[in-house]
Amino acid sequence: MKKLVLLSILLAMVVIVLGAYARLTDAGLGCPDWPGCYGHLSFSKTTENIEIAQQAFPERPFEEHKAWNEMIHRYFASALGFLILVIFINSLFNKAYNKPVKLPLFLVFLVCFQGALGMWTVTLNLLPAIVMGHLLGGFTVLSCLFLLYLRLLNYRIPGGDAGMRQFGKYSILGIIILTGQIALGGWTSANYAALACTELPLCEGAWFERLDFAGAFSIPVAENYEFGAHDYAERMTMHIVHRIGALITFLYLCWFGIRLYAAAHSSLLKKLSVIMVLVLGAQIMLGVSNVVYSLPIAVAVMHNAVAACLMLVLVTISYTLYRKT
Repeated sequence: MKKLVLLSILLAMVVIVLGAYARLTDAGLGCPDWPGCYGHLSFSKTTENIEIAQQAFPERPFEEHKAWNEMIHRYFASALGFLILVIFINSLFNKAYNKPVKLPLFLVFLVCFQGALGMWTVTLNLLPAIVMGHLLGGFTVLSCLFLLYLRLLNYRIPGGDAGMRQFGKYSILGIIILTGQIALGGWTSANYAALACTELPLCEGAWFERLDFAGAFSIPVAENYEFGAHDYAERMTMHIVHRIGALITFLYLCWFGIRLYAAAHSSLLKKLSVIMVLVLGAQIMLGVSNVVYSLPIAVAVMHNAVAACLMLVLVTISYTLYRKT
């Protein structure tokens, strides 16, 4: 069971990376239908019948590299859904104290909803709210799988750490703040606003005179949201808010990491606090690199992956603080 859950965690991370790569290569509509691609469940049949595929979807010219990116993402996501179903079935037939059933059941419902979001991403032509929700759903699946893995372990603070449970509320708040920042990043990406500002630390020119919060967090009426439907001022506002969110997240998690390190008696909590700050620093550097180097795909994909790692570190800290010694 533990090996199966660990495999699912690795696969969930791969799915998040592949999803980010599909997004960054503008392959979100590489296949304009769902669950297949141009009418075929097997992508190889699509490539064999390109003319037929283009006749079926004349409004969407076939681009093989984009279709490949999208279908590979779907294949891995489907494999993850199957593994989660197997984990749930295994938990039903192998009930034990350290083998929870409710969390695997929740994961089944969650991955089904995530699949629906994937479908709506295509059928609603990259509607930003759905794209952002799909991103958050992927992070939630990963976090829940990791929590399940921790629950399957005989996981305790070595030797106990009296009085540390009071820090649990700070770690939960950290998860909430980080989730909000990931949502802002997802919204910025879904509206193609990642390069709306090309200077640091904020934006070029008299950016403060052009802020439009109402427009930035609205969904304009459009038939297709590919490449964005907002004007520059609205995209610039999204970008600025994401940067402010990054600053808030950085300051809070640094403060929490220092507090936790100073108060902890166990080497485990001290190591976790150091790891959190180091991963946080890497994430900030990747975010800055996205702006300085104009969003290179490798850096932007790593920005998503490291955000996932940071979330897992916070989940580990929270679980450690709340788990009875």
